[in-house]
Amino acid sequence: MVKGKSIILGISGGIASYKGITLCSTLVQAGADVQVIMTNSASKFIEPLTFQTISRNPVYIDTFNETNPKVVSHIDAADKADLVIIAPATANILAKMTHGIADDMLSTTLLAVTCPIVIAPAMNVNMYAHPAVQQNMQTLLDRGVQFIDPNEGQLACGYVGKGRMAEPEQIFNYVQDMLASSMQNSQKLKGKKVLITAGGTRERIDPVRYIANDSSGKMGIALAEQARDQGADVTFIHGHMTEPCPTGVQSIFTSSSKEMYDAVNEHFSHTDILVMAAAVSDYRPINVEEQKIKKKSDQWDIALQKTEDILQHMGKRKTNQFIVGFAAETENGDVHAQDKLKRKHCDLIVLNDVTVPGAGFSSNTNIVKVFNEDGMIADLPMMSKKQVAAELMSIISDTLIDEGK
Repeated sequence: MVKGKSIILGISGGIASYKGITLCSTLVQAGADVQVIMTNSASKFIEPLTFQTISRNPVYIDTFNETNPKVVSHIDAADKADLVIIAPATANILAKMTHGIADDMLSTTLLAVTCPIVIAPAMNVNMYAHPAVQQNMQTLLDRGVQFIDPNEGQLACGYVGKGRMAEPEQIFNYVQDMLASSMQNSQKLKGKKVLITAGGTRERIDPVRYIANDSSGKMGIALAEQARDQGADVTFIHGHMTEPCPTGVQSIFTSSSKEMYDAVNEHFSHTDILVMAAAVSDYRPINVEEQKIKKKSDQWDIALQKTEDILQHMGKRKTNQFIVGFAAETENGDVHAQDKLKRKHCDLIVLNDVTVPGAGFSSNTNIVKVFNEDGMIADLPMMSKKQVAAELMSIISDTLIDEGK
């Protein structure tokens, strides 16, 4: 299962660091590309050269040791990673992860990753049982981080109890099972045609000015990648984004709401699932000037008219299509989202309150609630947009299976 996967192996400063050598070797022999990141404390227990020799990759310790001017090392490593394993994970690194502290290479990289994270704690039994440590672990669990519980036994400090890091074989088997489970779920949408919109539209005022909605396109991109990975045939209709289009999908660029409406309308009849994650402008200027409007007066009134409501129109057109809408709200979100679901004939509506930190535009994370006609069916805590996309696609595919579609 790990063959071909890019795995970050984080080694924090504990006596169990030596077990990381065996884990690293096992992952490499199984075909994984392992990037080891050590804390400075970990390097006191194990020489970085050991991990470099086994992984055949340079070992990162210092955030500022930038050897490749073309990339920022911790961002590059985070972007490439399919999985992060922290083994051993000390109480210190758990606290840093919980509170977003980034003061070394490992903690800084962990803030940038969007892939799954697996943690194998190792520490004194009393430290492990301390309320602060337990609360930190619960917070991380709530964010989607996965834990491999430590074993009980003789500890390096002389105590006997729970705190011994899980054995490398246990960690490897856990990762194998996790990836296998993910692969089993990955083909739930095989044979389905999925249409996803993303990004923001621009409504021209003149050649140099426009009206637009905030949107980076990150949520829609993550959804398209998840649908693709679950075996779907994905058409990705997008407006203006800050990120590149996902690979392995049919991408169609549309600048204005009218262009996006026409593209969605054209492809809708051949679609099984429509996910409208784009930030479509609600209004456009009635008159679009061919030349730049010169600044003349202190006040400028622009007459606007409604744009085509893509989601509502497709809701009225649908036959057997499954439609998912998004509602970005700032107040009374639950009420507005459920009203939107009914008015626009959606099967699901995804609500996010963009005023909440971690759920706003351009963020790498999101916090959402999911509603169907019976009410709220999911309340997802803050997690990466990739994780949110995985949860949403799982809800969609499971709903279709339950409905026999």
